[in-house]
Amino acid sequence: PPSAVILTPPPPPPPLSLPVSAPSTQIPPRLHGRPRAGHPARLRLPRRGLRLPGRPRGGARLLRPRPRRESPPSSLLRLCLSGLASSPHAHVHFWCLQSLHDALLRRRIALPDDLALLRSSLLSLASASNAASPPFLRNKLAQLVALLVRLDYPHVYPSYFLDLLPPSPPQSGPTDMFARVLISLDDDLLSQDYPRNADETADACRVKDAMRAQCVPQIARHWHDAAATLGAADPPTAAVALDAARRCISWIDVALVANDVFVPLLFDIALSPASAAPLAAAAVGCLSAVAAKRMDARAKVALLRSLLSAQQGLGSPDSGLKMASLVTTYAVEALACYRKLGPSDADGAAALEMLEEVLPAVFSAAESCYEEDVDSGSVLEFLAGYVSTMKAPSEKQLGHLGRILEVVRQQMTYDPVYRVHLDVLDKIGKEEEDMMAEQRKDLVALFRNICRVAPAATQQFIKGLIVTALSSAEATVEDVEVTLTLLYRLGEAVSEEEIRTGSGLLGELVPMLLSARFSCHSHRLVALVYLETVTRYIKFMQENVQYVPHLLAAFLDERGIHHQNSHVSRRAGYLFMKAVKLLKAKLVPYLDTILQVFPCPFFRYTHHLVYCARSEAVLFVS
Repeated sequence: PPSAVILTPPPPPPPLSLPVSAPSTQIPPRLHGRPRAGHPARLRLPRRGLRLPGRPRGGARLLRPRPRRESPPSSLLRLCLSGLASSPHAHVHFWCLQSLHDALLRRRIALPDDLALLRSSLLSLASASNAASPPFLRNKLAQLVALLVRLDYPHVYPSYFLDLLPPSPPQSGPTDMFARVLISLDDDLLSQDYPRNADETADACRVKDAMRAQCVPQIARHWHDAAATLGAADPPTAAVALDAARRCISWIDVALVANDVFVPLLFDIALSPASAAPLAAAAVGCLSAVAAKRMDARAKVALLRSLLSAQQGLGSPDSGLKMASLVTTYAVEALACYRKLGPSDADGAAALEMLEEVLPAVFSAAESCYEEDVDSGSVLEFLAGYVSTMKAPSEKQLGHLGRILEVVRQQMTYDPVYRVHLDVLDKIGKEEEDMMAEQRKDLVALFRNICRVAPAATQQFIKGLIVTALSSAEATVEDVEVTLTLLYRLGEAVSEEEIRTGSGLLGELVPMLLSARFSCHSHRLVALVYLETVTRYIKFMQENVQYVPHLLAAFLDERGIHHQNSHVSRRAGYLFMKAVKLLKAKLVPYLDTILQVFPCPFFRYTHHLVYCARSEAVLFVS
C-alpha cells in the first residue's frame, strides 16, 4: 500500500583492497627484519591469519583437521558382508575378505555376536563355494576360515570341520574349498617347515589334538572318495585334495592312508598313463609322505615292506622316472633303518634287501636329475650315505658303484648349449663355469668316497671313459672334459707314492694320457683340463723317465704353449715351469729340444733362465 514503509537494504561494504602506489624504481622493502631507510614500515599480518568479514572468530578453527573417527567393528563387519552379498565384482569380494582378515587378526572383531555372525556367514560361503570362482577368492576365503579355526576351535565352535566336510559323493566345489582350508591351515599354523612362536605352537597342538579326536578318520575317507571319484571327472580338484592329504599325513594316524584300500589307489593314479601330471604328482607326494612318516625303526621296516608288496615294480627304472621322489624317499628311509638296526638284526638285513631292490629306480631317478620333479640334492645325499656304509663291497655292490660313477659323470657334464661361450669365456661362459664349479663340489666328494671304497673299480671306469674318448672321432667337448676331470680327481684321491710307482691301472692311464690327442683338443676347456691333469701326474715321470719326451711334447706342441688360445698358452708356460722345478736333472738330455721348440717371445715375457752346472744340470725358472 502507499502508506507502507519501503525497507531498502543497506549498501554493501566496500570491497577489500590494498592501496596501490605508483611504480617505483627503488629497491622494495625487505619482508623480514627492520625496514630500510626511505621505505614505509612492513605490513604486519596477524599470527592467526586474515579473518574474512562476516566470519565468526571461531571460523578459523573449522579449517583445522579433525581427529579421525574409527567406525565400530560391527559396522565394518556388516559393510564387508554386505559387499560380499551384493557386489558382482570379484575384486570387491577380495578386499572385503582381506579387510575382515585384517580386522580379525588384530582382534578388532571380538564381540561374541559379531564373531558368530562372521562365522556363520563364512561357513555358508565356503559350503556354497563354486569351483568356477577365481582361485584367489577361494584362497582368501580359505585363509579367513583357517584363522577362525585357530581362534575358535574347538573351545568356542567345535564343529568347523564337520560343517565344512563335503557330503558323499564329493562334488568339485565343496571338495576344492575344503582342501584349500586345510592347506591354508597347514601353511599358517600346522606345518613345522616354518618357524613358529610359542603361541602358534600351542595353537597348532590344540587344533591337531582336537582334529585327531573328532574328525580325522572322516577326513581321510573323504580324501579317498575324492581321489577315486574326481580323479577322472575333475583331476585338478582331486589333485588339490591329495595335496591336502600329503600335508596332514605327518601328524595323523598313518594307518588311515597306508592301508590296502588307499595305497593301491595312489599307485594306480601315479602310474596310470591317463592320469594328469598334477594329479599323478600329488599321488606320488602322498606315497612319499607315507614313506617318510616318523616312527620306530622296526615299524618303519614293516611299513616299507607293505609299500613294496603293494607295488612289485617299485624298483624298476620306469618307477624311478615316474615316481622319483617316492623311490628316493623310500631308499633314504630304508638306509636309515639299516643304520639304526645294523646288519646283524633281521629287520636291519631286511631293510638292506629292500634298499637294494629299489636301487635301480633310484639310479634311474638320479640320471634324470635335470627333470623338474627330481630333487638332485636328495638323490646325491642318499648316494653319499649309501657309499659311506660300504666297507668291503661285494660284487653286487661294485655294480651299484659303477652306476653311481655314471651318475656322477652325467651330473658333472657341461650342457652343450654353452660350448661356444665356454670356449671364448664371455660373460655367459664365466657364469656357467662358476655355477658348474659350485655344483661339482658335492659330486667330487662323492667321487672321492667311491675311490676310497673301490679304487680298482674307479680306475677301471675311468679307463673305459678314456678309451671311448680316444677311439671315437665324434667325442664331444663335454664328454672329453668330464673324462679328464675325473682322471684329475683320481690323482687327488690316490697317494703320491701310488702315482710315482704307477700302482693299479695308473701305469696304463698315465701313458694313455700323455699320448692322447683328442679331436676337440682345440677347445679351451679340454686343453686346460688336459694340461692340469698331466701336471697332476708329473711324479710318475720321476720313476718312468722313458715318458719324459711325451711329457715335453704335451707341453711344447699345439696342446701346450703353441695352442691357438692365448689363455691356454700362458697356462701351459706356467705349468711347464712347475714341471721343470720338479723334474730338474731329468730334463737335461732334452735341453736342445726345449730350446729349439720354445719361441723367443715366450722367453722374453716369462723371463726363463737355463743354467747347467758341471756335475749336475739344474733347470731354474724365475
